[in-house]
Amino acid sequence: MTNPPPDDHAIEDLLSTPLPGAIETVQQLEGDFLVLGVGGKMGTSLAVMLRRALDAAGRTSAVVYGVSRFSRPEARTELERFGVKTLACDLAEAGQVAHLPEVANVEYLAGQKFGTDSAPGETWVQNTVVPSLVAQKFRASRIVVFSTGCVYPFVPIAGPGANEATPVAFLGEYASTCVGRERVFSHYARKFGTRQLMFRLNYSVELRYGVLVDVGSKVLRGEPVDVTMGSFNFIWQGDAVARAIQCLEHTANPPRLLNVTGPDKVSIRWVAEEFGKLFGRSPVLVGREADNAWLADASESLRLFGPPTVTVDAAIQRVAAHLQAGGRLLGKPTHFEARDGKF
Repeated sequence: MTNPPPDDHAIEDLLSTPLPGAIETVQQLEGDFLVLGVGGKMGTSLAVMLRRALDAAGRTSAVVYGVSRFSRPEARTELERFGVKTLACDLAEAGQVAHLPEVANVEYLAGQKFGTDSAPGETWVQNTVVPSLVAQKFRASRIVVFSTGCVYPFVPIAGPGANEATPVAFLGEYASTCVGRERVFSHYARKFGTRQLMFRLNYSVELRYGVLVDVGSKVLRGEPVDVTMGSFNFIWQGDAVARAIQCLEHTANPPRLLNVTGPDKVSIRWVAEEFGKLFGRSPVLVGREADNAWLADASESLRLFGPPTVTVDAAIQRVAAHLQAGGRLLGKPTHFEARDGKF
């Protein structure tokens, strides 16, 4: 008999289990913590791991604030249940940002990706105006700014991937606003001496969302999988949020740039075939692999934090089991196959 899939609470419990590096970091850092954009795909996992890491480190009096508009009230309830203090705030409103508490440690996850092609103005506001308000408000804090590997150009699949010295590109509206976000934060870092780190992540995966879910779902339903993008990088979300916490110790002025992903270049064709083996069906593959893709060289973050705790094979097996059990998905395709920068 197949076990029932885990519910959202159980999944968040899994994703937010504090790794040793996260516990060691919060032991070293003084002050409270603020997660901006806590209602997003990774925000809850990050805020709850912070809370659990602080408790494990004996810093039970330190506060973890979670900030969002909370368009979904259940997200606020779940955070409070885990011990995160929630604050409702529209980060695009200067007056509301001004009333947020002063804290020493800030994780910035706010931003907009999906819907950029249909509402580019809103994306520019969320990805460049909001950073201006936040950077000025938290000028005295250390800030980890979530960014993306999409700031880089496509690089050859045969090579090591883009590293932190690779010049940024402007491949579409979304990528351009992400470069803008980094530029705005960096401007205020120079002006105020703020310690920052640009957390260039691609891609985070979990049971309900991510490139693995996209590919696995298509294979399970017998739908075509486009292999044109060829290859991608990914990292398990629990590993990604632990690294985001550890990055608070590595903020710098001028801001530090850091690629965060797994060590492997993963073939989309191979992933589809692996899901096919697990599901007992042949994947329907379309397209032809391009010779370049969005790929990042994460050797520096791997040097700092070591390899991820969840391997490529283990992540695929976890996602496959969740899909086969009919587990709930977030219903937000990553559009990993898009090569025109439109989301």
